[in-house]
Amino acid sequence: METEDCPGPNLRRGWTTGACATAAAKAAMTALATGDFPDPVTIALPGGERPAFALAQQALDEHGAMAAIVKDAGDDPDVTHGALIRATLRRLPRGAGLVFRAGEGVGTVTRPGLPLPPGEPAINPVPRRMIAAALAEVEQTPDVEVTISIAGGERLAQRTLNGRLGIVGGLSVLGTTGIVVPYSCAAWIDSIHRGIDVARAMGLPHIAGSTGSASEAAVRRLHDLPEVALIEMGDFVGGMLKYLRRHPVPRITIAGGVAKMTKLAQGRLDLHSKRGTADMAALAELAGMPELAACNTVAEAFSRAGDGLGDLIAARARDTAAEVLRGTDIALEVAVFDREGRLVGHSPPLNRRR
Repeated sequence: METEDCPGPNLRRGWTTGACATAAAKAAMTALATGDFPDPVTIALPGGERPAFALAQQALDEHGAMAAIVKDAGDDPDVTHGALIRATLRRLPRGAGLVFRAGEGVGTVTRPGLPLPPGEPAINPVPRRMIAAALAEVEQTPDVEVTISIAGGERLAQRTLNGRLGIVGGLSVLGTTGIVVPYSCAAWIDSIHRGIDVARAMGLPHIAGSTGSASEAAVRRLHDLPEVALIEMGDFVGGMLKYLRRHPVPRITIAGGVAKMTKLAQGRLDLHSKRGTADMAALAELAGMPELAACNTVAEAFSRAGDGLGDLIAARARDTAAEVLRGTDIALEVAVFDREGRLVGHSPPLNRRR
């Protein structure tokens, strides 16, 4: 589940921001060393592939060298597809090693719990290692300052979870393989993990995983939670719970609408529609109302069932989730909301250590 990719048929893969930054940095380093820019420039990815990248910009003067790559994310709806990724390199005194800086559009880490400490530019560890290896192909032990910039990155970052994670001023330079897999589930699950890491590092006693924006807003009001306590788990309740089993918090609320929580109540940990719809016959049996089996949607069944069905669903959903957390001290509850954000089902916190 946590490494699952979900590409559609015949979708074209692309390159991560980290791969593009690496290629730009290697081109600039080559210009510093030789006076010429390689175009295209070839880099090594962690998996051994050696793709080539065309340069979109280049500049060399007495102060340093700059090269830029236009990111191609393939067929993935990546917010940085088409963005200009720029690396500017400047020589440093002997023994200084590599120093990474955040340029325009690259964020800075401000909260603990991420792979980098507060104050560091949001250039993740794998891209840093990729850049270091690429520069070493040009000079064995380069002493340079590497500034990575992303044109329009601060604006693009508003469409990501960076602000919630405490990354301010722009985007993160990401990528563990260098390759963007279209519609990758792994990318979403990684953002869930990072959100939990930040919440744990800040010592939060209670976090909430929500299936969407409506349930997130509703559970935030219900418990008066800070933004950093909100985990956008989407359909990946199983991925979130498995990570929490290894990285526990004192209390977790699972929040979602009636349809998603009914699927969880029926034993599903992946709530995506492609995994199937809710079992209406089972829902009717749980409610003790056989006529609900003929309903077209879970929402229709809830409207006909009246009060009580929501609590039954919440209790069954909590039982499903609790099995994943078995053996931990995490207090677990489930909150079920309707489309207007009203609480229609609730199971109080339960700890199931046995």
